[in-house]
Amino acid sequence: MNYSIIGSGNVGMALAGKFARAGIPVGMANTRGPDSVRELVAQLGGSVTAKHLNDALNADVIILAVPFRAHAAIAELSEDWEGKIIIDAMNTYGVTPEELAGQASTDIVASSFVNARVVKTLNQLPARLLALDPAEDGGRRVMFVSGNDETATSTVAELVGLLGFSPIVLGKIAEGGALISIGGPLILQNLIKKG
Repeated sequence: MNYSIIGSGNVGMALAGKFARAGIPVGMANTRGPDSVRELVAQLGGSVTAKHLNDALNADVIILAVPFRAHAAIAELSEDWEGKIIIDAMNTYGVTPEELAGQASTDIVASSFVNARVVKTLNQLPARLLALDPAEDGGRRVMFVSGNDETATSTVAELVGLLGFSPIVLGKIAEGGALISIGGPLILQNLIKKG
């Protein structure tokens, strides 16, 4: 399985640092091209590589760490995302309720990435906290995972564990996704699982 992070802002860089710390190869891309991230990824070591956006989209698992509205333009780069797992690590800061039209933001992402299996995770902590070592006080920082496809959710939960977090699967997007979206009770919660 191979991985890519789309987005090189605070969240994208925090996640790239997690892959580097775990020694898991990952590509990193943005819309500005690989030269814009080459210097940043060089500081993280050899497991993180700068890629062109189209090359990064060839990964099996693609992590969206971009502003929410930017996902649609990325989705348009392919007509069919069959076989891909898309991790929605985005939040809807600044997005109006009218734009969501009563839908979960992850359902909107899923409708954009046709035939992809979309999983919501890696979005509940501020970037500065996400960047820290997940090991704390004899435990590991909790990361919630929610998705409609059980196999994809399990795959992503395993990745979250490899990145150092303690994954907790919350079920389907309609159930668990609401708990880790803006306004949900689990967003911005720094929870530590002991033992």
